[in-house]
Amino acid sequence: MKTDALLKADVTSELAWDPSVGERAGIGIAVRDGVVTLSGQVDNYMRKYAVERAVRRVSGVRGIAVDLEVLLADGAKTSDTDIAQAALSAMHWHSAVPDDRVRIEVDDGHVTLTGEVDWAYQMAGAEQCVRPLRGVKGVTNNIRIRPHANVADIATGISSALTRHAQREARNISIQVDGGVVTLRGKVDSLREREAAVGTAWSAKGVTRVVDELEIGA
Repeated sequence: MKTDALLKADVTSELAWDPSVGERAGIGIAVRDGVVTLSGQVDNYMRKYAVERAVRRVSGVRGIAVDLEVLLADGAKTSDTDIAQAALSAMHWHSAVPDDRVRIEVDDGHVTLTGEVDWAYQMAGAEQCVRPLRGVKGVTNNIRIRPHANVADIATGISSALTRHAQREARNISIQVDGGVVTLRGKVDSLREREAAVGTAWSAKGVTRVVDELEIGA
């Protein structure tokens, strides 16, 4: 297991290596017991997302606490109306997003998505449309997924997918399904493996929510 000092060094190197992160000045990094805390300010929401994504790639990270503030430069500030219109346009041109089923609310640059879609990738696609828009400070995705499969099909599908993907954690994960809500329990080796298992669960037909109760342990 990595020491906190080594993990911090690896996180620092990963942020410096990723061009989408940009200048790391203004981003504080603290590590305790494998949990990385990010603090400070960034100049746009996509950069904040890039920082989080980079940290998640680092081996040994057990958890992430994000306290990064998006502080827009004067030239990057955009009205809520313009953000909403840009978001609607972006979703309209995204072939995976049923834009007629997604509603957008913008409050001081913070975008909230609501509505109901058939698949998790459509829910994720809507957020991907909004994330890089100028003036966005944060995104809350409250889109629901319409249930359309029975419990047995969901559990079997997830279990089979984990095995197909040759994920080492498959045998250590229990899958409980209640309606369209999937709860994952068990132990995995890393944050990346946990997120892979959660992503696999979200891909199953009929899943409306995934409850992640997986533990990371050596």
